[in-house]
Amino acid sequence: MTMLPINRRRLLISGSALLAAPLIMRVSPAAAASLTAGFIYVGPRDDFGYNQSHAEGAAALNAMDGITVLEEENVPESNDVVKSMESMIQLDGASLLFPTSFGYYNPFVKETAVDYPDVQFRHCGGLWSEADPKNAGSYFGYIGTAQYLSGIVAGHQTKSKRLGFVAAKPIPQVLMNINAFTLGAKSVDPEISTQVIFTGDWAQPVKEAEATNALIDQGADVLTCHVDSPKVFVQTAAGRGAFVCGYHTSQAPLAPEQYLTGAEWNWATVYKMFAEKALAGEALPNFVRGGLVEGFVKTSPYGPAVSEAARNQTDAVKAEVMKGGFAVIKGPLKDNRGNEVVAAGKAYPETAVELESMDYLVEGVLGSTS
Repeated sequence: MTMLPINRRRLLISGSALLAAPLIMRVSPAAAASLTAGFIYVGPRDDFGYNQSHAEGAAALNAMDGITVLEEENVPESNDVVKSMESMIQLDGASLLFPTSFGYYNPFVKETAVDYPDVQFRHCGGLWSEADPKNAGSYFGYIGTAQYLSGIVAGHQTKSKRLGFVAAKPIPQVLMNINAFTLGAKSVDPEISTQVIFTGDWAQPVKEAEATNALIDQGADVLTCHVDSPKVFVQTAAGRGAFVCGYHTSQAPLAPEQYLTGAEWNWATVYKMFAEKALAGEALPNFVRGGLVEGFVKTSPYGPAVSEAARNQTDAVKAEVMKGGFAVIKGPLKDNRGNEVVAAGKAYPETAVELESMDYLVEGVLGSTS
């Protein structure tokens, strides 16, 4: 059963008299015949991006017996998310909450978890530490390898040997995606380069459109992105006749002829795992991460423009990835300033802690982190 999104912050305020006395309905994990799970999104759940990827994961819980799913969208990274979480707990008896946006965690999730020790909170972003409440936790995925596979497809598709990347901020995960995409393309043709433009924030549709047009004007004929909602980026690029690789979820419906493939989150794997454990009365892990091998991420189906050669090479590399231990970042590797960043014989699989502090763009990327 899915509850349609409502404004729980207003509902909680309007019912403040009723809630003056403690009203906290909790499901005991040891005897859970049913479970109410709440999902909170910072933007619209149909944004063709970050929020939609989580909403698709929430939808997967609908097929599970005994699950009631609550959702609220467009909740700011402020005390508003606390009101939404408390509403789901107090009014609906939610015992498992997924506040999905990065900025929700500290202090909002951490503080609310202390107030509701019998409720489980799991946050997307990998921020939980041993010092945090034990009824809180984090989950995240390794998506750089999927970006590498997108880069292989892009490398086969480009005619100009110039790719484009619209990115929000030069933080390690974004840099990993840019570098992985570029290295995948350069495995097809070492002469390929990627021009990157940073917009400065996660949701800047006007700047994203401007950046996309600028990259195409500079010769990019295949583009990808790392922003919250790729919708404007995809529509702008496809409208100019460029090909695109998607991110977060599939944007193929927006550009059925120009969409090549994409790196997608597969949160259904994560959410179903948490729900199954909660229903079984098992302890929920506080920190989980996984990549393609674990089913935490996936690649979009190939679009009609993808050649047989591109499919064959990408499928072959993906098969190697699925064996485990595949390393996109390996030496000898230089950054785009000529400095050696990975020595010959050294390789970092996606789980390597060294990648969490990535601060460089690899050789072949045109752009700067500063």
